[in-house]
Amino acid sequence: MSGSRSVSRLLGGLAVVALAVANPLEAQSQSSGNFEIRPYVGAYLPTGDQRDILKDAILVGAQASYRVIPQLAITGTLGWSPTEDRVGAGQTLDLLQYDVGAELRAPAWVQRASWDFTPFVGLGVGGRTYDYRDLDVDAKTNVAGYGALGGEFGFGQFGVRIEGRDYVSRFKPLTGSGEAKTRNDVAVAAGLTIKF
Repeated sequence: MSGSRSVSRLLGGLAVVALAVANPLEAQSQSSGNFEIRPYVGAYLPTGDQRDILKDAILVGAQASYRVIPQLAITGTLGWSPTEDRVGAGQTLDLLQYDVGAELRAPAWVQRASWDFTPFVGLGVGGRTYDYRDLDVDAKTNVAGYGALGGEFGFGQFGVRIEGRDYVSRFKPLTGSGEAKTRNDVAVAAGLTIKF
């Protein structure tokens, strides 16, 4: 009899501890703050005339978002791509992309007990720097704007985001002088969202 009482007390104590731990975790996941960070990996894909100058390359970086309201977020992005030029001797250059933009987020299209899917669109502006690793030339920095389309699979405090961006940029020749022109490229990426 005393053994079953001990087991009952132990189970009761475990239930109290589980409830004490579960309630703050549930409240945290439901009311997680408006701040999000997101490491990502993807691909940089030059298009049009830009494809004649630069090669496709891996793209890695990070984003930080602040949800002003559930339907609107301000997102800052920093990305790096080690691409190569097509006009020289295949010299490697570091492409740094940095921008800030606004995202409109629709209500979740799909909602399940443990996950949901939320689409978004975005617009932003920033800069881009091209820097040769082994050539003794100055880095070139240009203005760039983007339009974004994507969605996020949410799992409580975490999420998996898939995003495509179409960039339009002012482009100056990488070496020497010359006229600046408008160029286009695309970035596709997947990232892990952590909400605070």
